[in-house]
Amino acid sequence: MQQIDAVRLEVMWNRLISVVNEQAAALMRTSFTSIVREAGDLSAGVFDARGNMIAQAVTGTPGHINAMATCIHHFLHVFPAATLRPGDVLVTNDPQKTSGHLHDFTVITPVFLEEQLVGFFGNTCHVLDIGGIGLSTDARSVFEEGLFVPITKLYDAGAPNTELLKILAANVRTPEPVLGDIHAQAAGNDVGANRLIEFMREFELTTLEPLADEIIARSERAMRQAIATLPDGVYQNEVWSDGHEEPVRLRVSITKKGDELDVDWAGSSPESKRGINVVLNYTHAYSTYALKCALAPDVPNNEGSFRPVRVTAPERSILNALPPAAVGARHILGHFLPGAIFGALAEVIPQRIMAEGAANIWNLQFMGHDLNDDPFAYVWFSCGGTGARATKDGLHATAFPSGISGVPAEVIEQLSPVVMYAREIRQDSGGPGQFRGGCGQRLVLGVRTTRPYTFSGLFDRLHNPAQGFAGGNNGAAGSIRLSTGEVIQGKGSLELDPSTQITLELPGGGGFGPVADREPAAIERDLRTGIVSSGSATRDYGWSG
Repeated sequence: MQQIDAVRLEVMWNRLISVVNEQAAALMRTSFTSIVREAGDLSAGVFDARGNMIAQAVTGTPGHINAMATCIHHFLHVFPAATLRPGDVLVTNDPQKTSGHLHDFTVITPVFLEEQLVGFFGNTCHVLDIGGIGLSTDARSVFEEGLFVPITKLYDAGAPNTELLKILAANVRTPEPVLGDIHAQAAGNDVGANRLIEFMREFELTTLEPLADEIIARSERAMRQAIATLPDGVYQNEVWSDGHEEPVRLRVSITKKGDELDVDWAGSSPESKRGINVVLNYTHAYSTYALKCALAPDVPNNEGSFRPVRVTAPERSILNALPPAAVGARHILGHFLPGAIFGALAEVIPQRIMAEGAANIWNLQFMGHDLNDDPFAYVWFSCGGTGARATKDGLHATAFPSGISGVPAEVIEQLSPVVMYAREIRQDSGGPGQFRGGCGQRLVLGVRTTRPYTFSGLFDRLHNPAQGFAGGNNGAAGSIRLSTGEVIQGKGSLELDPSTQITLELPGGGGFGPVADREPAAIERDLRTGIVSSGSATRDYGWSG
């Protein structure tokens, strides 16, 4: 392998990161929906001509980027590299081959320098609608969840696939933003490709492979060194989700030997009959992300950092669902996986992990008709609290492990008939401890309409709160109440009268360390900022003021 001078490598690496960041920025700025533009629910990355991911953009979610890291090989199986031409763009929303449900489209663009294929740009983002039952846990098979697009060409030598676009437009409730975002994905890749060609010409590169080999090899070496610091052994943990028909068990066993890790999810619950199942690609994505957070957060995320880790789950288990299992709400359980892994590693590296948090983001979908009687569908994400760390409190209303952002109330109300009557930090929801879990938030929502509307909430932790670590207490469980007085106990879509409002109380994160060890100054700060009440401080910490 050709060696690259360390200084030159550092310059080239930073330039490459700027290229993929510009790719992601172009996608976000041209996106039609707040899911991508405001929340950042996307991924962007650059690959060499062999399909190895070299670098990713700073913006993005692990469920997208880590799943996308393996997807190029699926595309090349259908469209071998030798058959691709300048102007080709490939697309799919195949859950098994990309990020796990039909709402996520992955767009791949081959890059050519002097008619020679030198690499690929890829991105994944969440479209507003894909038809079918909508973003819900209700489906009993993937066929109910929307339109399935196998790996195909979005553009063929620069010519758009108009038949595919017509099929897409005819099968979704919101064709303009859906098609707009798919075209924005292609545009983002084009921006990345143009900047990559400029980069290669500036550094007089005719191929990316020597640079890719050096980056990937260094990342793999650093990841192996981090793994090697753990004692050999087997580390296990078990966590529970509310599930759908019944609670779901997620059991993990991590075997560390030398500089490699085997993560096995055997013993987890079987496939669900509803849309909370997770494909192995997504299980791999959040398993590898958790290990990297705990062991080597500074190592670049690419092909090399994945190589020392193997992730398995039994076929037809809830973490390795196979067609035609429904997978629309796969993130609900997928976001539990880092907490389960942290719990398994707590006995050996307690100072480097965090207590359980709210885990899954609460996807909120409203569908119906606005005051003009026009149909609408709108989705956004809300976040509970993160778990406390060994040296710091958890974060309030912050997405972990997904890393997405909340959408401002003004944007939601401008783009949809949804009304946000209240949005505030949920007092007393963070788990007490030496370091307190992050608080969730409280939302009161309604819809400007004269007709019944549908609310579908993709949520969890109504019955299984985030667990504290190392003596810390649990966070508060979530709750959903209607203005009619009804308390919602489980998942599923609701058809509500126009006047009905929904109050959501998102779960808080678990605490870390014994309650008795919390500093008085920290308790005073909690009271001053209003995240705890005086009664809670007295009960939890024996606070006398």
